[in-house]
Amino acid sequence: MAVNSDRGNPVKMNGFSTEEDSRGGHDQICCLVDDGERCTRPAGNASYSKRIAKTVQQRKLKLNIDHSVRHIYICDFHKGVIQSVRSKKKRKEISEDDNGAASPDHDYDMPEVDLFQLQMNTLRRYKRHYKLQTRPGLNKALLAETISRHFKTLPVQEKETLTYFIYMVKNNKSRFDQKLDTSIN
Repeated sequence: MAVNSDRGNPVKMNGFSTEEDSRGGHDQICCLVDDGERCTRPAGNASYSKRIAKTVQQRKLKLNIDHSVRHIYICDFHKGVIQSVRSKKKRKEISEDDNGAASPDHDYDMPEVDLFQLQMNTLRRYKRHYKLQTRPGLNKALLAETISRHFKTLPVQEKETLTYFIYMVKNNKSRFDQKLDTSIN
């Protein structure tokens, strides 16, 4: 950090006094008011965007932003609350049948897989393996969304998969060992 030699005061660069200040969130608290009470948890790196505000309004959550603070960062607790409401909404839309009634067969929690965390090459390999049709030149976000939709449609035989997994763990094997055994014969 540069120091002004005349007064001994730190010189602000890019509007921030230090590099830590520019990253934000370290000494800030959540900017939300939860049911009339200001949240005192430390702010994370998630921000209260217009899209999140719209979700909060639609789902009638008792969350408001405190306009007296100078940032829009929210704590991990409220981030989780908002994400859980959004994923419940998605699961409800998926499980509804043609009549608009919720189907009891699909009343379980489906874990969310964040494919956006994968590298672009991995997403392309998935697309190529399953021969997914997409328009050329998709960015990472659109490709991850397309693959995510496909991934959710894949059938999984949980009982057989878990049984096979436990068997392989107990016998200290991997599926590659199985391929080697069959190729030797």
